[in-house]
Amino acid sequence: MQHICDVLGHEILVAERDTDLYVLARRAARLTLAAEMQWQLLPGRACSRPEFSLGGHLEPAYSILGDNFDWSASAEHLTLTVTNGMGEGIEAALLTNLAVNAMRNARRAGLGLADQACLADQAVYAQYRGAAHVSVLLLRFDLATGEVRAVDAGSPRLWRLRDKQVTAMPFDAQLPLGMFGDTPYTCEEFRVRPGDRLLIGSDGVYDTASAAGEMYGERALARSLASTRLLPPPQVPGAVLRELATYRGQTPLDDDALVVCLDWNGRH
Repeated sequence: MQHICDVLGHEILVAERDTDLYVLARRAARLTLAAEMQWQLLPGRACSRPEFSLGGHLEPAYSILGDNFDWSASAEHLTLTVTNGMGEGIEAALLTNLAVNAMRNARRAGLGLADQACLADQAVYAQYRGAAHVSVLLLRFDLATGEVRAVDAGSPRLWRLRDKQVTAMPFDAQLPLGMFGDTPYTCEEFRVRPGDRLLIGSDGVYDTASAAGEMYGERALARSLASTRLLPPPQVPGAVLRELATYRGQTPLDDDALVVCLDWNGRH
């Protein structure tokens, strides 16, 4: 059964290049044009290898704005980026598309993490001349050692669940992409251990306020990450976003919300 499911999944992905049938089957309503552009930009909703398993999700699914995530795995590395383009509608979607494709272009050219940020910074500035910018968190995992290189250029934030203890990972804040066009970016390093769970959230998650005015990222996000520790990573983003909706109550969502969850298994 597992083999049949794997083969069927690959066949559906290939068939989607020639038909809209499977894409339409997953939709309950029409997407906005901006959301259509953003969803086409995503690499997928989940990815699993022996060393790691991850999943991501965006809300509101049918009218997302500038939030996006991207990943790519090779034999030795996993590169994960989470972006948040400023603005709304088509403008936000075009801005995020430019930044993500600039980072992909740099990554596929073999450039390091800091150079990927620099190239995307130059591309966004060349188009918008500082009038728009993109916040991004770039992570590159060494699959053999668990060493992680990170560039924090904006609002996406990272939390780690280790031995039932949730910790907000502090990074040196650097300028968002596209503000000046010649910003030098530097990498920081940390290490993940087998059993670690990482959760990345956009400002639409951790800055959401309850009816009492407390931000979700202050305490509730850590509780949510701990309470979902038994779920597999592809199911965690949806669970966190459902809890976020309950936490928000009747307050309307004024920003899109993104969650990416990664479990680190290590290489044995």
